[in-house]
Amino acid sequence: MQLYNTLSAEERKELIDQAGKQRLTLSFYAYANIQDPQQFRNDLFLAWDKLEALGRTYVAKEGINAQMSVPAENFEAFRETLEAYDFMKGIRLNVAVEHDDHSFLKLTVKVRNKIVADGLNDDTFDVTNIGVHLKAKEFNAILEDPNTIVVDFRNHYESEVGHFAGAITPDVETFRESLPIINEQLKEFKEDKNLVMYCTGGIRCEKASAYFKHQGFKNVYQLEGGIINYAKQLKEEGLESKFIGKNFVFDHRLGERITDDIISQCHQCGKPCDNHTNCANDGCHLLFIQCDACAEKMEHCCSSECLEMTHLPLEEQVKLRRGKQVGNKIFRKGKSESLLFKKSGELSAISLAKATDFGEKPKTLRQKLKIKKTLVGKAEHFFVKASVAQFIVTNGEIQVGDKILISGPSTGNQELVIAKMRVNGAEKEQASVNDKVTFEVPFRVRLSDKLFKITT
Repeated sequence: MQLYNTLSAEERKELIDQAGKQRLTLSFYAYANIQDPQQFRNDLFLAWDKLEALGRTYVAKEGINAQMSVPAENFEAFRETLEAYDFMKGIRLNVAVEHDDHSFLKLTVKVRNKIVADGLNDDTFDVTNIGVHLKAKEFNAILEDPNTIVVDFRNHYESEVGHFAGAITPDVETFRESLPIINEQLKEFKEDKNLVMYCTGGIRCEKASAYFKHQGFKNVYQLEGGIINYAKQLKEEGLESKFIGKNFVFDHRLGERITDDIISQCHQCGKPCDNHTNCANDGCHLLFIQCDACAEKMEHCCSSECLEMTHLPLEEQVKLRRGKQVGNKIFRKGKSESLLFKKSGELSAISLAKATDFGEKPKTLRQKLKIKKTLVGKAEHFFVKASVAQFIVTNGEIQVGDKILISGPSTGNQELVIAKMRVNGAEKEQASVNDKVTFEVPFRVRLSDKLFKITT
């Protein structure tokens, strides 16, 4: 009985492409009293695995929180696996506005202490005494009320690329940090202001609204289903969007566009941009905003130090990062001084550009998964008539059958497999450091080009 994912992201991607099925990206949550979270988790995994459902789900004694990718043809069957439980009958599934067949490439179901890390002692207040749920039209209306204070209960990297105009956007890295900050900041307005809150899918506000009512706030409201459901209702009802920019999501897409406005900047050059990426250095994986030009120049890295690291042999990379913890520093380092154009805290809702100005297209899987490669050499000569390139090996070794990448400013990124090669003038199967290798290539190679070995 298989209770855990056994395929790599690349293997799963291939299976999805071969199946050729449209997939839906969706999310849902439910608070409930679950007596045996581990058994509940196992039952869900077995049921979902049969339906080819993928995603990330957290289960705890207090309920379930899930982001999923499901074949469209299995959507109703998937819903049935949820409604088999009384507490999920009629559950709202927040279906994404934009779909990507590769939004999730693994099925992960984990048992946690809480479905959202809020840092609260639930025994000290009534978690079911929540705020008033508002649909999109109602939410738009209350935002026009001068007596309203609207609060974004997401983190700095989420609100930077998109938020409701006029919202308080706490400069925090975790949900738990925002609760005491907002409580202190708004303590003078507990009696006479509308406290209106929103988040990605509604789950954070579900707990936050109960907490703030317990803290003495009289008029507490929350956006039903979060930004995801808001965007869906905008389309269905033809409403004006009060949200500007992109909604950050926690899958390979890292965002779905709500309006055409770009309100953030590339963290490296300052050009209008709202595309998040993770640093290609496996010892970093920093989440940051990077434009296409910087992505090409920096090879999807956040700094020159990380770029240099990715060019080292894999064995040396592993040795250098041994004992170093990344974890939540992925987000904390997003405020690093080396990222000159990072913004957090009080944010503007001014549009810096339109996505259509850049001919924006969805990211390819290659951009999302990022090719892992090791620098092994550099170009020394190109024999035009024979279409043969010569390289000197500077790191590690290469051999016949290796998949390689030849990269340079003019050449771009060209992949191929070495069918045969000559090493120091003689035909051989393998080359090491300081060897000169030549092999045929179906394109022009330049002296500025570098030779990489693709490792995955």
